Amino acid sequence: MAVARERVLELMKTQCRVFNTTFNPNGVRMGSRILHERLKGDAVASYYPPRIGTIKQLRSLYPEHTVIDEKEEDWVEHLTIAKSRGKENPKKKRTAAESKKFSKKR
Repeated sequence: MAVARERVLELMKTQCRVFNTTFNPNGVRMGSRILHERLKGDAVASYYPPRIGTIKQLRSLYPEHTVIDEKEEDWVEHLTIAKSRGKENPKKKRTAAESKKFSKKR
């Protein structure tokens, strides 16, 4: 003897209320399974070894020694060459009077 669908849905509804689960008779994808999973960030972060021996760390560990960062030196040299050619970043406007947008043209 077959049980009516309404009775089965009523039983499922009561079961979901008792066990604190979501009632989803149509099987619609809601993403609740993914939301209930444990977060993986710590496990993924622990997979990669910590970065040691960076220039910043070496400078903080050994302040009495001079640690040379070649990339930073190249960057500073590039900036000084650009400034000497007049290709530096424009100065920030501090007031409305300095801004071109607010100055009147006559």
